[in-house]
Amino acid sequence: MTNSILQVEAYDTEVCRIVQDVLMTMTNYRVAPGGSAYTEQSGRATSAVFFAGEWSGAVLLECSLSMAFAFTAQLMQIPKPIQFDDDVFDALGELANMIGGNLKAVLPRGVSLSMPSVVEGSHYSVRVCGANRNKRMTFEGPDGPFWVTLVETAGGSAAR
Repeated sequence: MTNSILQVEAYDTEVCRIVQDVLMTMTNYRVAPGGSAYTEQSGRATSAVFFAGEWSGAVLLECSLSMAFAFTAQLMQIPKPIQFDDDVFDALGELANMIGGNLKAVLPRGVSLSMPSVVEGSHYSVRVCGANRNKRMTFEGPDGPFWVTLVETAGGSAAR
């Protein structure tokens, strides 16, 4: 196998389909690609899972707190939270895990998936060390936009 760079843009269709399928199945939300461009705002949450093996990288789900609360209420069938609590952490982690797990099926063989990580706060940034390519996609949900980013890192090899 040769070391080659996987073009993350080649996975746009799969990422879009997976995000829509996971959110419909898990939260009963119909989401659509497109919508508001990415803007940095305070009061956001980001969940991520990381891939290692023949291909390495990450998938990140970023949303407003109101979207995180809406996802949590639908996923867990509970009243909409009013603060960021363990249920919200768990829900966002589970959504990233489901998106990553489904994406793993279309990535090169030999890829393993990490446990999810979740970050919440007013002023933060998430950087994936070793990232050499990324593709952020905007989706529109019932409580506004959210973003899914596929990141490729150096280290894996992929033959496609």
